[in-house]
Amino acid sequence: MSGSGHVVDTPRIAYFSMEIALRDDLPTYAGGLGVLAGDTVRAAADLGLPMVAVTLLHRAGYFFQTLNSEGGQTEAPAQWNPADSLDELPTRATVTVEGRPVVVRAWRNVTTGTTGQEVPVLLLDTDLPENAPWDRTLTHYLYGGDAHYRLCQEVVLGMGGVRILRALGHTGIARFHMNEGHAALLTLELITERMRSEGRTAPDMTDIHAVRPYCVFTTHTAVPAGHDRYPMDLVARVLGPRGEFDMKDVFCCEGELNMTFLALNLSSYVNGVAKKHGEVSNHLFAHYVIDSITNGVHAATWASPPFAALFDTHIPGWREDSFSLRYALGIPRKEVWNAHQQAKSALMRQVNQLTNVGFSTEQLTLGFARRMTPYKRPDLLFWDLPRLAAIGRAAGGLQVVFAGKAHPADRDGKEIIRRIFGAAEALKNTVRVVFLPNYDMELGRLLTAGVDVWLNTPQPPLEASGTSGMKAAVNGVPSLSILDGWWIEGCIDGVTGWAIGSNGRNHTMGEAPDHAADADHLYTRLENDVAPLFTDGQQHFTDIMRHTIALNASFFNTQRMLQQYVLKAYF
Repeated sequence: MSGSGHVVDTPRIAYFSMEIALRDDLPTYAGGLGVLAGDTVRAAADLGLPMVAVTLLHRAGYFFQTLNSEGGQTEAPAQWNPADSLDELPTRATVTVEGRPVVVRAWRNVTTGTTGQEVPVLLLDTDLPENAPWDRTLTHYLYGGDAHYRLCQEVVLGMGGVRILRALGHTGIARFHMNEGHAALLTLELITERMRSEGRTAPDMTDIHAVRPYCVFTTHTAVPAGHDRYPMDLVARVLGPRGEFDMKDVFCCEGELNMTFLALNLSSYVNGVAKKHGEVSNHLFAHYVIDSITNGVHAATWASPPFAALFDTHIPGWREDSFSLRYALGIPRKEVWNAHQQAKSALMRQVNQLTNVGFSTEQLTLGFARRMTPYKRPDLLFWDLPRLAAIGRAAGGLQVVFAGKAHPADRDGKEIIRRIFGAAEALKNTVRVVFLPNYDMELGRLLTAGVDVWLNTPQPPLEASGTSGMKAAVNGVPSLSILDGWWIEGCIDGVTGWAIGSNGRNHTMGEAPDHAADADHLYTRLENDVAPLFTDGQQHFTDIMRHTIALNASFFNTQRMLQQYVLKAYF
């Protein structure tokens, strides 16, 4: 709902994302991409950037996750009523899908920054009585349905989003920022606008050159499945005949409409989301110039109440200036440890309430919460159960908290959850392992603040960035992580955490993973470095916690990230 601050009436930046995590009670996101988008909007409000964001409403949410005693995942719609939380705008726009008019409306959420500046977020919705029954469902399911459904959704997001903005009077937008390729059809709408303004019905290369300066594209994945691709016969059926499709070098790649290539071809600035990801993307898309802006998190959102209070006492103004968290080195060790123990106790209460496993605040606790999919290797920790059990015994106890959803169609991801449940049963006498269902922002805040060490074990170089470890860093929780994504930049070994895989910086696309070697190194670091430091007393461990905040939380935040977008992409 609208606040009392000032909403920007003339936004200069339109930020498009298929998912945006706005609030705990709005299930409008699936995972990291949406949470990053929400943190971006929050940082834009803090900085007073003239931004408006556009996404889809997702009436059925992503899904409500249920896990049985063996780790079998089932899904149900995450039901919610937008009228309870959002303002419905009277403005309407219409897009054409398969020759049919589809009416689009927008609901508005307003995000308020630290100084009262507000950034509106428009959530597009086709569930209107004037639409055909199937068309009414187009904004129901996030990442649901088949290619036909997804392409129709992307028409609503990209083309419908531009039309809603124009209908609301936003004619002075200088940059359209595509957060991933889902919104790339907005480029076609901009081309159509230019043709109409010049009284033409067929596009030419002058339109391409005219539209390109308005577009910014951020690519988030090195995994092929993360790039939407549609056969041209489906595209022709959904969009109808368009002159742009005759420009094969711009709109068609190997007989397909590849949304990533469309965004690449029509953008004046393109970036990956970490330095390593920028390098990988330049190899994947060799004919393009791809810069990098490393992701961040919104520090004020992810600081747990004990650490927020600690920062308020010792670093006043940290919410307005995230870089000032570098002064965390001056916070007394005992106060850092006490804040951590408060956050840990909150997590332990939640774990024990949900699982009745009997977690203790005294034992070393690892956290892993990501989307459950093979390349993130959530089960690498269980490569050698006897060795892990021995490490747990030597440490005087070891606890591990998992969370994360597998996409409903990802059989391998679902099998990983079952394997984690099986490992938990096999280890129950030596290592306590729990898997908490329905990973969301609220649970994420508990986890990233309440564990002692954040674990991340992706298959390099497939981790584009990763932001969960950044959220942990805001709470002084160091990472034990594969050298990939942001951790290549954030890891000072033994100072901000610990690296797994000494050659991680040199991995290339297509290289076969060495799971056994990575698991062996994970166990070695856990056994020789992490566990002894934790059990030997607070002093050295709290030094690492303070460095984690001062060196990582002060840099890997969305305030710094957006300032780089302003300098490089927006203005």
